[in-house]
Amino acid sequence: MSSETGGGRSAQLKHTGLRPGWTTGACATAATTAAYTALLTGEFPDPVTITLPKGQMPAFALAAESLSGDEAMAGIVKDAGDDPDVTHGALIRATVRVLPPGSGVVFRAGPGVGTVTRPGLPLDVGEPAVNPVPRQMMRDHIALVAGRHGGTGDVEITVSVDHGEEIARSTWNPRLGILGGLSILGTTGIVVPYSCSAWIDSIRRGVDVARAAGRTHVAGCTGSTSEKTVVSVYGLPEDALLDMGDFAGAVLKYVRRHPVDRLTICGGFAKLSKLAAGHLDLHSARSQVDKPFLADLARRGGADESLASEIAVANTGLAALQLCRSADVPLGDLVAAAARDQAMGVLRGAPVTVDVICIDRAGTVVGRSAPAGPLAELG
Repeated sequence: MSSETGGGRSAQLKHTGLRPGWTTGACATAATTAAYTALLTGEFPDPVTITLPKGQMPAFALAAESLSGDEAMAGIVKDAGDDPDVTHGALIRATVRVLPPGSGVVFRAGPGVGTVTRPGLPLDVGEPAVNPVPRQMMRDHIALVAGRHGGTGDVEITVSVDHGEEIARSTWNPRLGILGGLSILGTTGIVVPYSCSAWIDSIRRGVDVARAAGRTHVAGCTGSTSEKTVVSVYGLPEDALLDMGDFAGAVLKYVRRHPVDRLTICGGFAKLSKLAAGHLDLHSARSQVDKPFLADLARRGGADESLASEIAVANTGLAALQLCRSADVPLGDLVAAAARDQAMGVLRGAPVTVDVICIDRAGTVVGRSAPAGPLAELG
């Protein structure tokens, strides 16, 4: 196969033939932008255009709007593309209210948006379940609109989702302690569609392209944040990056038959803790973080029984990691090493050296394994 066809995340998505969609965070940002524009100008932009973290500029049609005094509401129907997302078709509303100068941007959970009630998530207890990247997107667009139309940028944003509490029953939110509705999510603004067969085929194509380009070191990444991390660590080119998503097993099985000298696996701590426990499909609907397994790993790293008991009942993998950090127990490194060992088992002696990098939601490395395999033995 010629490397001229290109590789990396964007090439994989194009190869699947699946239509991408927009995250709840992108929809909430567009609704917020339209509502604040209406507050300052008296008119709703329709469609409303926003800029996503990677520079894309999608336009969204408004499905609902209202303007009254110092408050405006805009609503957008989420289009998840070809992804089987439970929030596809949901009406996401943002109500923007003007606050006194100096108030900044304040977020509220409206009907259908959850509230965080337990630690271990990237938001404090009591906060509306609007994740950090969507919050920053909304702040950025409030600032842009304020600069364009003479506003102060001091607003309260209430995000709501029609029937969100009902939809949330089909998610992990209630178990995670996010009560009252959905989370507003997204790190890139784009929903990458996952058809198992199409995506696994795209992974295989990614390996083929990398090999044809002469790449001897490739990286299987769970998403865009882990891609950025592995590029910063190793400086790999785009065609050496495999967007494996949840399909760690697909990468390992194909590389077993079509070896490269070195494979790095990089992803979120929680996802890679599933690989460490022996799961090859990391999707939340098909595998879960095994907290008792993490407790056992922590014991091996020096955790006492009191700490291990806390880890075994922790709310999330992140909460378990935070407990271990406070006690100087290297749970991230232990998970990375266990995930590497599981990967080596799937490779069944193929001439591939493997290392694993675990990150948090911000892309900070929280665990690394030493490499294992032929190159490690040589060096």
